Amino acid sequence: MNLKFQLDDLRVFCLAARKASFAATATELGTSPAYVSKRIAILEKALGVTLFHRAARRVTVTEDGERVYASAQQIFQDVDHMGETVAGGKLDPRGLLRVTTSARLGRMHIGPALSLLARRYPALDITLDAVDRRVDLVGENIDLDVRVGEVDEPHLVAHKIATSVRLLCAAPTYVARRGAPEKVAELSQHDCLVLRDRNQAFGVWRLTGPTGTEKVKVTGRLSSNNSEIVRGWGNDGHGILLQAQWDLHDDISAGRLVPVLPQWWQPADIWAASSVRLSHSAKVRVCVQFLQEQLNGKGPFALKRELSGTAGFGA
Repeated sequence: MNLKFQLDDLRVFCLAARKASFAATATELGTSPAYVSKRIAILEKALGVTLFHRAARRVTVTEDGERVYASAQQIFQDVDHMGETVAGGKLDPRGLLRVTTSARLGRMHIGPALSLLARRYPALDITLDAVDRRVDLVGENIDLDVRVGEVDEPHLVAHKIATSVRLLCAAPTYVARRGAPEKVAELSQHDCLVLRDRNQAFGVWRLTGPTGTEKVKVTGRLSSNNSEIVRGWGNDGHGILLQAQWDLHDDISAGRLVPVLPQWWQPADIWAASSVRLSHSAKVRVCVQFLQEQLNGKGPFALKRELSGTAGFGA
């Protein structure tokens, strides 16, 4: 195999793959379709594969072409990372930025923030994946994982995005029927709606309050790995739930849920994990700083005192 081709040939190929047209690719590059066809032919000869199925007005990527496209994206990402590292992260952010987070945090806060980030930095191509598991940033080529809870992997760099807490709540109908617990230990006698969270031990609630930290084992008839489902069950009066303040804000404001044991809470700060330091990657740096700007101390993330009714709550 003769691997003599230019990096620009890969860029032409990737653009043609996205456009599915040599003519449209030539128009964007300001050249001719013949030039595009020639560069693709050179790349195909060098790799020893056919990259496109060619038709009169449209081209489609072959299976070999799909593999080359995926490899090319990784090559361009590595080149961008090398340039940023050599420049000490001083380059303008550009290239592919891959971010992961949980589904509801992504939909409510991270997704809208990244929409604004994309407008500010048009050279960034942003991918946001919602996952309910701990990701392998290095193995999966992820730039940033935004999560509820601290970053405990020693090989990753932690960036605090916003301060937050989890609160205990229930529907007024549940409190009227079963009463409200007066001590943390009494939660074990109540119907609790357990969320199977990627960062929490299942069925164990560790709470901080006036006398320090207490741990209680909770049970209930209903559990889910989806916070929106659990909150819906709470609204229906099925039990007590423990969720982030930003997730409960609308329901508490509307009276669908009321605080339970308001002096007790669970730390739930928003953190982002990366495999590189901010000084080494412009795209990671601007993303972290932008998320901090958008989330820290604003809206539902600044409600600790309001919801608890005590000046010292969450301080």
